[in-house]
Amino acid sequence: MSDAPVLDVEDLHVSFAAPGGDVHALRGASLQVRRGEVVGLVGESGSGKSVLGLTALGLLPRDPHPRVHGRAALDGEDMVTATEHARRARRGAFIGAVFQDPMSSLNPSMRVGRQVSEALGRAAADGEVAELLAATGIPEPDVKARAYPHELSGGLRQRVMIAMALARSPRLIVADEPTTALDVTVQARVLDLLATAARERGLALLLVTHDLGVAARICDRIAVAYAGRIVETGSAAEILGAPRHPYTLGLLASRPRMDGPVAGGDLPTLPGRPPDPRNPPEGCAFAPRCPASDSLCSLPVPAHGDALRRDECHHPGVLGRWPEGGPHAGKANPLMLKAATPADAPAIVRANPPEPALVVRGVMREFARPRRHPLASAPPPLRAVGGVDLEIPAGGALALVGESGSGKSTLLRMVVGLLEPTAGEIALGPGAPPQLVFQDAGASLTPWMAIGDQIAERLAALGVPREERAARVLATLEAVGLPADAARAVPRKLSGGMRQRAAIARAIAVPPALLACDEPVSALDVSLAAQVLNLLCHLREQLGIALLFVTHDLAAARAVADEVAVMHEGLLVERGTTGAIFSAPQHPYTRELLAAVPDIAEAA
Repeated sequence: MSDAPVLDVEDLHVSFAAPGGDVHALRGASLQVRRGEVVGLVGESGSGKSVLGLTALGLLPRDPHPRVHGRAALDGEDMVTATEHARRARRGAFIGAVFQDPMSSLNPSMRVGRQVSEALGRAAADGEVAELLAATGIPEPDVKARAYPHELSGGLRQRVMIAMALARSPRLIVADEPTTALDVTVQARVLDLLATAARERGLALLLVTHDLGVAARICDRIAVAYAGRIVETGSAAEILGAPRHPYTLGLLASRPRMDGPVAGGDLPTLPGRPPDPRNPPEGCAFAPRCPASDSLCSLPVPAHGDALRRDECHHPGVLGRWPEGGPHAGKANPLMLKAATPADAPAIVRANPPEPALVVRGVMREFARPRRHPLASAPPPLRAVGGVDLEIPAGGALALVGESGSGKSTLLRMVVGLLEPTAGEIALGPGAPPQLVFQDAGASLTPWMAIGDQIAERLAALGVPREERAARVLATLEAVGLPADAARAVPRKLSGGMRQRAAIARAIAVPPALLACDEPVSALDVSLAAQVLNLLCHLREQLGIALLFVTHDLAAARAVADEVAVMHEGLLVERGTTGAIFSAPQHPYTRELLAAVPDIAEAA
């Protein structure tokens, strides 16, 4: 590994003009990535990590026009002061990119092989394209080269993006959340592929992620971003095993652990919210959320160390562990099931039926396959779910885990009535119909309606009298830890975590016997994910709601579920208590899933 950095970011400032004042996305960030090195850039949403990656790529948005100061040099050429022509010349030949959603990055109307050929910057023979696809582990590369992006799985699409990024042997690859939507086994393969490419080809890799487990798996060094600054940098072992900055310690404590409590609802979380980027503080930006803050933290923050091991904190290393008690403990906001005003507002009624919340017997779902030719015979149907039996008791919690394509989301959609089963039967407990919480709360909420109106709309649909709705809306918002003024806000005015809470509030306004959650925390920062997981556990305890929790995050499944069911190729291959599944899995596929989970303890 060469000492000269391929990417050298020094005192980088990026701001965007916006109503109410400039948004300061980066405020003096500094970072280096060397040849053959994998550097992870971690932090919450809004920390500036993606803006730093886009600056290095020369892809900052033009509207609103950003103001950029500082230096982001690629092999000595500053991408900040370079002309647009020079930036374009560097992209592809010197720098490649892998983004979070390959479907939005690939051209849906163009075959995969042609897109890889374009990435090479010249016409390429079919054999050369197939060889490049094969190098990323794509099976039958000559066949897949003739496919369109929608015909490939998420993992294969991401491998195509990696092949395109590697096509011209760049010096640097920026990978921005490349595995967020992937299940654990595909995630492990994609991460190992990126790390192997970096080390064998001698290129630099900047991995932007909010998942410390992902960084732990492949990174040589980790940089922690907060409020537009890099607050701590060090080797992966130093950052994960002996963090100096309290923010790093809080991130590590908030992450669900494979050896953590089962369905306890007591994950530590970071209190408060990041500072307003329109009005950043003069002193330590983390001070309002830090259990070790004092009057000194209002002063400008000193930096300690060098480019390889550095921190920005008035009290580095003062916390040995994130506190478990007190105002910074980090349980979710307590569930106050009565509205604050008026005093006689109706409380949210418990959903506590005596019968099981869900009974599934022999459920099967098949999808017709298209004919290859109008005169050809119909091919056999695709069996997505093949004869599943399961039961969730009233107030119970079951996590359904498995790879993409295993059939778990299809089963969930049949449970909530969005799909009809081909065979079998589904019986639901008495009470309000089951409610579904989606992965992307922003897409599931009506964008032009205030949150309070969306909750009231559901109350009206279920027969709650008009005179009770306003009080019930306030009670529901308070139950999920949202302030009363969130009722007047539209979804885009809320953070990702607040939007997910709003979606849950709408679902439990009239508590159903069953709440079905489809990957509800996979797109959230680690601290926000912990808050939502705690909230689900507390709602279950307070309101008697049963949970069907579909996820590819096994640590999240452990945090909320009493039982785990493992799904593979449309069948349940193993089911048991959470403790038994995690400590003594019986099926080889379950053991494969558990082995693919990144282990922070090993990296530390």
